Amino acid sequence: MGLGEVLEVIDTLDTVEPWRYSTTELMTVLPELSGAIHSLEALRVALVAELDKHGVPGGLGATSTATWLANRTSLSPGESNRILRLGVALDAHPDIAAAYQAKLITADAARLIVAFLEKPPPGMPVEAVDSVRTFLLDAAHGGDLRELRVHIARLRETFDTDDTPASEDTDRNEFYASTTLNGRMAVKGDFDAETGEMLLAALSPLSTPRPTDEAGPDNRTPAQRRADGFTEILRRYLDSGASPDDGGERPHLHLHIQANDLAGQEPATEAVSDKPDNAYFFDLFGKTSVGRMPWMGAMSIESARRIACDSVVHPIVMDENGSPLNLGRSVRTANRKLRRALVARDGGCAFRGCGRPAAWCDAHHIQHWIDGGATDLDNLVLLCRFHHRLIHHSEWEVVMGRDRHPWFIPPARIDPLRRPIAAHGRANPQAA
Repeated sequence: MGLGEVLEVIDTLDTVEPWRYSTTELMTVLPELSGAIHSLEALRVALVAELDKHGVPGGLGATSTATWLANRTSLSPGESNRILRLGVALDAHPDIAAAYQAKLITADAARLIVAFLEKPPPGMPVEAVDSVRTFLLDAAHGGDLRELRVHIARLRETFDTDDTPASEDTDRNEFYASTTLNGRMAVKGDFDAETGEMLLAALSPLSTPRPTDEAGPDNRTPAQRRADGFTEILRRYLDSGASPDDGGERPHLHLHIQANDLAGQEPATEAVSDKPDNAYFFDLFGKTSVGRMPWMGAMSIESARRIACDSVVHPIVMDENGSPLNLGRSVRTANRKLRRALVARDGGCAFRGCGRPAAWCDAHHIQHWIDGGATDLDNLVLLCRFHHRLIHHSEWEVVMGRDRHPWFIPPARIDPLRRPIAAHGRANPQAA
């Protein structure tokens, strides 16, 4: 079957109606379909590698074959790169490519074998390469990647004549970070023992369960707590100012958003026919309700408002066509002197029952800064990352009481009367 015939068959797949199949037919067609998918994926890997040899024409605006593939398909840039890297690697290992195309091994198994052969242990003799390749291909036939990884680890130990144990070999350190189609990031890494120890030591105090408070018990899984701890490590590192320059300035989280979106204002209504296409889109769907980050893309308005609570704001005046007219002075919404006063008043996270250290907290504007709220002690409250998110993304509210201390108002589902709750550490609360 030629390539054109394959594409014709694929075009008819959207006419398949699964509900018409009997149990017996489903159990027959699914293995065959899985085999066909494997063949198609192997063909895609080979074709992408071949296209890379030809080179994507520069006039198409793609910086690489992987970029072109991601732009023309639903694949993420990370997955496109994985496909290209596998195709290029298999081109140098035809026997592994043949096993993959013959459905004897999976793509992941092919990647593992190629990675081992391209970076073998220093003590593995050249004459052993063919026999090791055959051994690993046989081991991969069962489809159990865990077993294949065990064999590879044992081979490294057998041939590793270096005095440095595998657990201390920093040359094998790897870290992958790729964006997913739903705007998130997937990470994967392999580190030496010392780096791993540093990571776990840094995560340990930041990933402990938070105290049970008015918001309820900490129901996060250990994995979720470690993810929050890792986020806190990144935030502290960027806030420290100790990082090297990136493009002429200290790296930090950058967020681009329209002022009326951040302020929660509706755009002025005008005749659609008098506005450019992007303005029509704006009217049709109301507020754009989205900010944008340079690396990760879209972010919700509520998350943008949370970040803007304690940040450096760079106002840029734009004309009606979206071209910058003027760059105003940067404004820090909460300076060091004000944070010291907040720490003296709140101690740490002010949410009742929390009290996390002040170093873990943001300065939250009770009346949002972009809405005209003052950046002063009577409009600010220290909140840890969890409770800062809670205030912005739930029905919890925070107000400043007559005692000049923050009070928290729970949702009606927790307290139908929505009675104010004093801040954490307030032993003799007065009326709000």
